[in-house]
Amino acid sequence: MDPRKNPYAPGAGTKPPVLAGRDEELKSFDILLQRLERGYTEQSMIITGLRGVGKTVLLDVFREKAESREWATVEWEVEKNSAFASRISANVRRALLQIAPKARWSARARRAAAILKSFSMTFNPKGAVTAGLEVDALTGSGDSGDLAEDLTDLFVALGTAAKEKKIGVIFLLDEIQFLKQIEFEALIMALHKCTRRSLPLTLVGAGLPQMPRLAGEAKSYSERLFRFSQVGKLKADDARDALILPARSLGIEFETRAVSCIVEYTQGYPYFLQEYGKIIWDESSGPAISRRDAKLVLPLVEAKLDDSFFRVRAERTTELELRYLLAMAELGPEPHRASEVAGRINRTTEQAGPIRARLIEKGLLYTPGHGYAAFTVPQFDKYMLRCYSGLAGEE
Repeated sequence: MDPRKNPYAPGAGTKPPVLAGRDEELKSFDILLQRLERGYTEQSMIITGLRGVGKTVLLDVFREKAESREWATVEWEVEKNSAFASRISANVRRALLQIAPKARWSARARRAAAILKSFSMTFNPKGAVTAGLEVDALTGSGDSGDLAEDLTDLFVALGTAAKEKKIGVIFLLDEIQFLKQIEFEALIMALHKCTRRSLPLTLVGAGLPQMPRLAGEAKSYSERLFRFSQVGKLKADDARDALILPARSLGIEFETRAVSCIVEYTQGYPYFLQEYGKIIWDESSGPAISRRDAKLVLPLVEAKLDDSFFRVRAERTTELELRYLLAMAELGPEPHRASEVAGRINRTTEQAGPIRARLIEKGLLYTPGHGYAAFTVPQFDKYMLRCYSGLAGEE
């Protein structure tokens, strides 16, 4: 079939042609915006899930929804070891200028700008975000040197300026698990103060499944501040819709057995469905896609997933880390005790601890519970067994 008309969209954060199975998250987000617009309080959101389930896609859809309601929106992909204060300063500046152009700033907006200048100069004096502000720093606000206290001053001032203009502000943070605890704690405290004052400022984050635990460790009241929504693989009906509806809109149908074959292999994971759909479209003659077509392209799908999804992550590891991952894969896809994995690589739990810690830091593992670890990437166990089984006999 014509690859120029291929409707499938595999990619990092690429919006699929049909966003299936995420109605609950979309509804919750709509409620969040509408309650804040009415002056009520509502929990901020954190979307959690494995790689490839569409967390970044949801953030982008949320951005579109917020912008359609004329909210000030700020997107931010958190990176390990990034300069948090500098990034938050730049993002607050962006939000402030969306609330109103400088020429139309009220006294409250100017106060927010003055506190922003204080905050920026306190935490990043050499590269302070001051361009275009043209205000003096406000002594005594945002300049104590305590990140949580100063970020709270900054968010409250921004939220107050937004409320005056009847505009909401939303921060959309991806890869939120890379925030340091002190940074996450500061965000929690700042959001808490905005909630207590019924200000139209909120945050939606996306991160790996350990986020509820990390939030609880940062602040005991975080479970009341955030609504945690775990997204995962799609239910069978939703997976079928994600696969067949884009093709049907272009006059192409999937045979029932072909759909069953693809859904079974992908286990309903959205990214895998998009890769399978794209490849089977390009390789099939149409106008109907059969089970035979699905079986014929399976090696191509597997090779593409290996190259574009799995290998790029495995190649960031050392051989010893690969052996640890392989040991986990041999035990199965579910979470495993650190002691079980350590034993398979002939190490004590203490000796294997640093290996496990590095894999968590690299985003390949997460800790669903004390003493346990699990893959952050679906089907990574199958990939390890397929491509690295030779390491099992090495030492």
